[in-house]
Amino acid sequence: MLAALGHAAFVWDLASDAMVWTEQAASVFADIPPDFLATGSRLATLIEPQRSIRSDVLTRTPPSDRGESVPYRIEYGVRASSSAAVLWIEESGAWFAGTDGKPARVQGIVRVNNERHAREEQLVQLAQHDPVTGELNRVHLVASLAEAVEETARFRSSFAFMLIGIDHLSRINEAFGFDVADEVIREVARRIRLRLRGGDVLGRFSGNKLGLILKNCSVDDANVAAERFLQGIRDEVVPTKSGPVSVTATIGAVSVPRYARSVDEAMNRAQETLDMACKRRLGSYATWRPNVERDAQRRVNIRVTDEIVTALNERRIVMAFEPVVRAGSRDAAFYECLVRMRQEDGQLLLAPDIVPVAEKLGLIRLVDHRVLELVVAELSASPNIQLSLNISPGTTMDPDWWACVESMMRANPGAAERLIVEITETVAIQDLDDVRGFVSRVKDFGGRIAIDDFGAGYTSFRNLRKLGVDIVKIDGAFVQNLARSADDRAFVQTLIDLSRRLRIKTVAEWVQDDESEALLRDWGCDYIQGRLIGLASPQRPWLSSDSSSVPAAG
Repeated sequence: MLAALGHAAFVWDLASDAMVWTEQAASVFADIPPDFLATGSRLATLIEPQRSIRSDVLTRTPPSDRGESVPYRIEYGVRASSSAAVLWIEESGAWFAGTDGKPARVQGIVRVNNERHAREEQLVQLAQHDPVTGELNRVHLVASLAEAVEETARFRSSFAFMLIGIDHLSRINEAFGFDVADEVIREVARRIRLRLRGGDVLGRFSGNKLGLILKNCSVDDANVAAERFLQGIRDEVVPTKSGPVSVTATIGAVSVPRYARSVDEAMNRAQETLDMACKRRLGSYATWRPNVERDAQRRVNIRVTDEIVTALNERRIVMAFEPVVRAGSRDAAFYECLVRMRQEDGQLLLAPDIVPVAEKLGLIRLVDHRVLELVVAELSASPNIQLSLNISPGTTMDPDWWACVESMMRANPGAAERLIVEITETVAIQDLDDVRGFVSRVKDFGGRIAIDDFGAGYTSFRNLRKLGVDIVKIDGAFVQNLARSADDRAFVQTLIDLSRRLRIKTVAEWVQDDESEALLRDWGCDYIQGRLIGLASPQRPWLSSDSSSVPAAG
């Protein structure tokens, strides 16, 4: 029966340490010399990870009060030499007490249990390693980074932390599928692994990023290593089941502890450097360096962010109004509403100081909501004026903003027909179908759409016709030097002519002088705005001609 089950039984006399085995012991303890099974102490020399596990279990279990046997069960590994494979043994049995109540004799059964241990090791492997690359997952990569940071403080050493971003991985996903993208990630990790030294740590940081800890690595060493990694990735195409794929990577690195003294600093600065390298040139390498201007700008961002939130709470977000007039007659057509923030000292921050920071830090949605409230309040208070407002890219798809628009339009009849919503050309070209839906919704409630800064991007007039916009505002960069630049004159005249053919009204921004106005009028431009007409002001110029109107309090 023991042979059929692959088990072997034994009796162990603790006084003499002698062990007597059944015949199956030789097959269970394969490659273990028989003399090592003769005594408990000899067998203990082969056991790992803890040699005393068999004797310890006898002292840890409580003695039997009535002289009955005390059961136990243990697992351990044995191997004849350090080069041999570990044989995992499951041992179960019972010990019997002598006259003094202490263990005197042990009877038990052993069997090989390599499969269970292999499953446990596999579970540990899956818990610690990324299933695609086989390298450390993010949790254990970050844990290794924390250990490396601690070592730098303890041993006064240094290391480089790198983030390696695989370029255009999303395109590979779209073109070939996620399984091919996984093949690319796996192959890039393999190529990096082949170029690492012993002790270096590689792991999957995120979707297209691998993290790398290079121990005892100076800045110069990191530069050499990074170029070696980049070359190894780009020199050969990656063979996949869908065919060969050409791959490049970009690397951002930081030297620890020189420029980062914590895990968060190391990750944030490596990520920041990688982002800058990707913007500058894909397939390149950059390392983090102190930057006085960047740090100063961050302090400004923090200050402005706090001021924006406070100003929103205290209703210090206000509007300035820039006139847009008919070319030639200079009669007011509408007013562009520009956001301003009144500071506690009474000074005003302009839109260029507010909007970029608000967009970067996710506050622009709140600003856009407040601007909408102010614009609708002005339209309601002055029924004879038309106003335009600019909204940020994210707001175009914000359901809360739309809900706010629709409720305000219902509460203020007639306001929608006098509202112009301006979106930038860059928004218009991001997703044509989404923007067409946005334009349709604006028109459904009675408003009009203007494309701002037209000419700065790549929107074709064919797309303009598809979008159905009402107004094109020509980018001021082409208008401000109109009187002196033949190229600008040719460009602007062409835009105006094409717009007229499509029955789209045109506004020329940044008009500086009478000569430019005359050219624009002769070419058929509908409206102009800029320094020549008057810049944005918190004053409401329409009140002088409409004494019955009362400015909205917001």
